[in-house]
Amino acid sequence: MPLVHGTELFQAARKGHYAIGAFNTNNLEWTRAILKGAQELNVPVLIQTSMGAAKYMGGYELCKQLIEATVKSMAITVPVVIHLDHGNYEAAKEAIAAGYNSVMFDGHDLPFEENVAKTKEIVALAHAKGISVEAEVGSIGGEEDGVVGEGELASVEEAKTLAATGIDFLAAGIGNIHGQYPANWKGLHFDRLQEIADAVELPLVLHGGSGIPQDQVEKAIHMGISKLNINTECQLAFAKATREYIEAGKDKQGKGYDPRKLLAPGTQAITDTFEEICGWMGTKPVKLVPEEI
Repeated sequence: MPLVHGTELFQAARKGHYAIGAFNTNNLEWTRAILKGAQELNVPVLIQTSMGAAKYMGGYELCKQLIEATVKSMAITVPVVIHLDHGNYEAAKEAIAAGYNSVMFDGHDLPFEENVAKTKEIVALAHAKGISVEAEVGSIGGEEDGVVGEGELASVEEAKTLAATGIDFLAAGIGNIHGQYPANWKGLHFDRLQEIADAVELPLVLHGGSGIPQDQVEKAIHMGISKLNINTECQLAFAKATREYIEAGKDKQGKGYDPRKLLAPGTQAITDTFEEICGWMGTKPVKLVPEEI
């Protein structure tokens, strides 16, 4: 079964100046749609659950087993990383115990010294089981599972300190936000990204990827972003396709109300979104990835 922790994949992505998509799942349809897109493009993928999604889906063990079983049932052959997105200290430990391949411990809202100390603890627990760790420095703007970030720029010195804890990926605030971007958003701060990229050799993570102009994302990838988080864009695509299905009255035609038919257009829209984004991220097909490791 092609479940991997992903560290080498993202290291190769940084070296090769491309990114690998980190797509949030919310249920079975989301999971199948993401895996279908990855298999069709023959690219590695990171499927992640937020704390809220994991609670909605029934817990970390169920999420891990659902993704694992779906990979098997769909005969997926590309590398798949099962990741916890924006987990607090307890959630990170739970996901590690459940067998996730990778976890994010998000301690940005803690005093920096506490963030560093707890990150070290999570690294020790995770690495003992061959699990990758992502940490965050500087707040990502917007709201994620009730945690609201103002979107301040990450400190270069703090980025270096957090990287030295032994983490595998680093998320740094560079003006990005979660959710839909407001009309007055000023864009990514490339000067700060360059400073961090020069100081930290780890693969860098761009959260809030949905809604950032493509040219800005492509520039950020060239500068060191190796993992691009996508959630809102898939949610919007799913909602739009589902709305169009119902507004066209297709749910009233024959057995169009059957959830397998009702959810099909939205599910396909997620796959289409996945493939479009992976196309311009430059994600390399699996057969080329080992050449970069």
